[in-house]
Amino acid sequence: MQISGRIVSKHTNARCIAESLSADNLLSMETKADGYDVVCEIRGEKLRSVIASVDDYLMNLSVAEEICSLGNKNEDQITITGKSEKTEVN
Repeated sequence: MQISGRIVSKHTNARCIAESLSADNLLSMETKADGYDVVCEIRGEKLRSVIASVDDYLMNLSVAEEICSLGNKNEDQITITGKSEKTEVN
């Protein structure tokens, strides 16, 4: 039996989240950004394996949301203050 599913979640920083999650994709998974959506396609032959993959994905999604939101806060601070802490190498 072939089992497949799609998880779609909306985020203002979907690209950051999808790129973070893609590193953990199994062969039976594909994660991509589509506008504000993060789309994950999951497939497998054993229900327990698919459930375990979904569980892992959702945990990783939670972590990716936190990490990507920290990046946005840092970018906002740079924009607000007008300062950048880039280091030049001579």
